[in-house]
Amino acid sequence: MGRASKYPAEVRERAVRLVFEQQQTHESQWAAICSVASKLGCTAETLRRWVRQMERDAGERPGLTTGERERLKELAASVAPAASVMSSTSAVRSVSVLQPRRR
Repeated sequence: MGRASKYPAEVRERAVRLVFEQQQTHESQWAAICSVASKLGCTAETLRRWVRQMERDAGERPGLTTGERERLKELAASVAPAASVMSSTSAVRSVSVLQPRRR
């Protein structure tokens, strides 16, 4: 499992909103991200990732939305135990196939 975020959801949402608001006053979105990140005390890359995810959630950028990503994690977690059983079963079968039969 991933670790809990260092920043509360409210801070992330506010930071992304500030980037979108200040984007017009900067040369590029990256410049706005760097400006906001320095004021909030997070790295520009962290803020860029938040902005990109918000754009995906809004349908402005291709990729998995937050809800879809959570659903995928749930499905992967439910499949993992079954995959573990399947791999251990196939390992037992392969060992029994390789061993000669005793008479």
